[in-house]
Amino acid sequence: MRRPTAAAIFVVLAIGFSACRPPLHVGTLQLGSRLNGVNTIATHTTRFKPDDRIFAAALTDQTGSSTITARWSYNGQMVSEEARKVSYKGPGVTAFEFKSASAFPVGDYKVEILVDSQPGASRDFRVE
Repeated sequence: MRRPTAAAIFVVLAIGFSACRPPLHVGTLQLGSRLNGVNTIATHTTRFKPDDRIFAAALTDQTGSSTITARWSYNGQMVSEEARKVSYKGPGVTAFEFKSASAFPVGDYKVEILVDSQPGASRDFRVE
């Protein structure tokens, strides 16, 4: 019978430990019209024009793995949702862009960030 090599044991342990990472926690939710080079918001705002680009950045404050979802609503109705499976060693940033085929209608909006389908953070904003 062959004995497992050290490399094989290391691979099995690494896979096992990465699968056991704790869920992420959103410490900050940023909203704005432009991202910088590290995917955080460069231009913060909660007031947009109909032709602006709209971004949300969920900043997580610890090591972990989760599915982070951005749920966008207009006047109380969900209009868009995007989910990403992410894994970070230490703090991380997950950025989302709210897209519209044409100009955004004037009104009240909300972005909700879910972590593994659980509420993580939310922010109200307006298009004027």
